[in-house]
Amino acid sequence: MILTALNDYYQRLAKEDKVPQPGFSTEQISYEIIINQFGMPLQVNFIGSSERNRQIPRPLKVPQSFKRPGTTPKPFFLWDKTSFLLGVKKNNDAKEGMPQHIISEKEHVAFKSLHRELLQHTESENLIAFNAFLEHWKPEMFEDDLFSPDMLDKNFVLRLDGDQYYIHETEAAEEIQRNLVLGNEAPKGLCLVTGKWAPIARLHASIKNVDGAHTAGASIVTFNKDAFESYGKKQGENAPVSEDAAFGYTTALNYLLRRSSDNQQRLQIGDTTLVFWANAQTSQAAQAAESFFAVLNQPPSDEQEATKLGSLLAKVADGRPLKEIAPGLEPETQFYVLGLAPSGPRLSIRFWLVDSLEHLTKHYAQHYQDLNIQPAPWKGIAPSVEWLTRQTAPIHGARPKSEDVLPQLAGEMMRAIITGHRYPRPLLTNVVMRFRSDGHINGLRVALCKAVLAREARLATHPNSNKQEVSVSLDKSSTHPGYLLGRLFAELENAQRGALGREVNATIRDRYYGAASATPASVFPMLLRNVQNHLSSMRKKDKGGIAHTIEKEISQIIGGLGDTFPRSLRIEEQGRFAIGYYHQSQTRFAKKDNANSDEQSEQGDSE
Repeated sequence: MILTALNDYYQRLAKEDKVPQPGFSTEQISYEIIINQFGMPLQVNFIGSSERNRQIPRPLKVPQSFKRPGTTPKPFFLWDKTSFLLGVKKNNDAKEGMPQHIISEKEHVAFKSLHRELLQHTESENLIAFNAFLEHWKPEMFEDDLFSPDMLDKNFVLRLDGDQYYIHETEAAEEIQRNLVLGNEAPKGLCLVTGKWAPIARLHASIKNVDGAHTAGASIVTFNKDAFESYGKKQGENAPVSEDAAFGYTTALNYLLRRSSDNQQRLQIGDTTLVFWANAQTSQAAQAAESFFAVLNQPPSDEQEATKLGSLLAKVADGRPLKEIAPGLEPETQFYVLGLAPSGPRLSIRFWLVDSLEHLTKHYAQHYQDLNIQPAPWKGIAPSVEWLTRQTAPIHGARPKSEDVLPQLAGEMMRAIITGHRYPRPLLTNVVMRFRSDGHINGLRVALCKAVLAREARLATHPNSNKQEVSVSLDKSSTHPGYLLGRLFAELENAQRGALGREVNATIRDRYYGAASATPASVFPMLLRNVQNHLSSMRKKDKGGIAHTIEKEISQIIGGLGDTFPRSLRIEEQGRFAIGYYHQSQTRFAKKDNANSDEQSEQGDSE
């Protein structure tokens, strides 16, 4: 199913001339060598772009690359890296004062032999010049002023002086490449993708740009050991995919994975690389759906635009048809989402989803509704999924790092969002443990706790499941012990801050949050004894009114807890503890803001 969908997507891309035809591939090319008609190098130019003082190679359509396993050198046609084309490669053992390159005679001889054979009868002026360059070139010439050590191991193409196109782009060169592909004597079989009798691909092209995978690429379909083979079949014959279909699905997937600023169809979420595409009646409708899905995953930074998106999703969550609120989108558009992760020389399929655009939008609307918490710790709409998953990583500096997110957690979270199923249980466990380990009880983390609990309550089917609703904002009527204890802890901290002000070095949150949320009976009696000292100190500082308000709030909360504190709280209750703490503490800040606003308003009225 995955390969079929990718191969169909290749057909659409090929019609739009966005991907190369069979026999060609898009590769990262760094340099061009300009030669004259006698094959003499005249100039070497970098043809890529620069970004933050870093050179970025140029994606260029060239004769198709292939895997080069084993020790026998296999050159590419009319382009290659320096070890094949120029006979030199980087000397990784070079010390100061030593040459930066070494001769790669074996690869260079193979490159020259291939092109002597293929170009011996050519009448093309460009190909004759290319052949002359190979006959004239000696690896020692790399030391000339035209070349430099930073060119080593990079990919090169050649161009005849005066031409605006490269030698491999000439009609004669493309004709030779097509004959090479057609001349392949691969065994025929029934293709599992197309259902047609066709030559079967022995090796499938590498899939590149999956984070964490080998830089040269990895495979979805591969049989590299005898243990994986059956019935005497070798390599790709064990999962027969025609050469055309193998080329189609790998080309389409590499297109989706390309690293470029204009690619919105690739997302990185933890260790999972996600790609998506759509199938609609028209190319324009498919592109509109893909752009919309990209925005769902990367909400706009502009507050006004983010608010518009949030309003649209709120209407979807309320049951409004997508066609009614977004006329430019076709709700029945078929959508594909593929999650990939590295697994040695292969790629692991983390998730695969096929659904309509309308269903996907409803799932995202439900995700943002589950995350909703007041006061909101964001403006407009909740942050991207990638940023949310980072909240499960340690926060010891200014920003959590994506590489610190637990493997598979990001992928499982994404799967839950796009399918509408339960969030992974490790999400709640991990966030709760982060509260205790690094002390960052921020709004995004609390929102994740609320989302997990709210979704589990809504989807609960077992009679013993906890179906108690999780409140969006402060709920003074809640009788849930975890929520009440969180509120109580916030008020005890409020009393401490009121008594000690800026003089306090570490609040009770810094010292006792972990124990209070996990084993309340061991901590709260001591904290309640200490709060009397804080309240007494506040009264001595002419803060009697505030002390009375805090004392009254504490009494009301304790009244709902019963006679004793729980000896321990399960992980779900610790999540509710965090929500209660957040609601209570943020309400205190909101009251201060309102008091300041009222004071400013009165001053304005008096003026």
